[in-house]
Amino acid sequence: MKRRALLQALAWTLLPAAGAMAQDRRARIALVLKTLANPYFLEMQRGAREAAERAGVELVVRAAPQETSVDEQIGIVRELVAAKVEAIVITPADSVKLVPVLKLARDAGIAIVNVDNRIDKEFALRTGLGEVPFISIDNVKAAYLAAAAIARTATGPTEAALIEGIRGAANAQARKIGALKAFAEFPHIRVVAMESADWRDDEAYVVTRGIMAGHPRLGLLFCANDVMALGAIRFLQEHDIRHVRVAGFDALPEALTALRNGSLAATLDQQAAVQGGRAIDMAVELVRGGQVPAETLVDVRVVVSNAGG
Repeated sequence: MKRRALLQALAWTLLPAAGAMAQDRRARIALVLKTLANPYFLEMQRGAREAAERAGVELVVRAAPQETSVDEQIGIVRELVAAKVEAIVITPADSVKLVPVLKLARDAGIAIVNVDNRIDKEFALRTGLGEVPFISIDNVKAAYLAAAAIARTATGPTEAALIEGIRGAANAQARKIGALKAFAEFPHIRVVAMESADWRDDEAYVVTRGIMAGHPRLGLLFCANDVMALGAIRFLQEHDIRHVRVAGFDALPEALTALRNGSLAATLDQQAAVQGGRAIDMAVELVRGGQVPAETLVDVRVVVSNAGG
């Protein structure tokens, strides 16, 4: 009898401790990036880690090999659903194809925050995913500012071209719209080519070669991210082409170096670390039962070269 009473008393003293341990377990928030091969997403990861540390949550970072690796990113989300994370912050590789698996995650009780590239809102509503909090920049406005920075340098009849990102991505489409809007405001500028390089430097190198073969008098080149701008610049430098003014997008460290030496004329700082940090803050708020805005836009700034050439 004494032994049974002792065991029962011990059990009752241990139960509250076990419950407290469960409550004290840090929430796990997953950051799913398109890739870590692009320094832009490394910067976003840095901001996310700082925010997670401030909030006292565990950050799980996963990324696909390339920005075009849509199926791999879908698989990552499925794995996170199975792992029962509390929230997923995602930069979707495709604005439509990620929607079904994100619905699966939300149906499992996982909070979702969309950052950088917007999920297709209409498709999300039709499939039952519904509204997802979104944080990014105004990509149309930002691309307009970057393209206008090089357009203003053209004093006579000038040919211009665009190197786009992945055409299935909403941010790539928005940047195309913004750049075209800027070029259209200058009657002496004529857009002669628009090609996709899927956000990649090696593809941008090849695309630039094709554009220059067809339009050797090209004067302006807008690239929808710095990685592609650097690939384009590499081709131009290797072939001693100095009359093309190139604009990028992201303000990567390598791009800022290119600005200083004059090989890049302008880029756009979209504060990737700020976006990553605020996205984690939003996820934490949702996990804790709070509410967040449907849309949050981060300020941007154009950075231009002071070098000649």
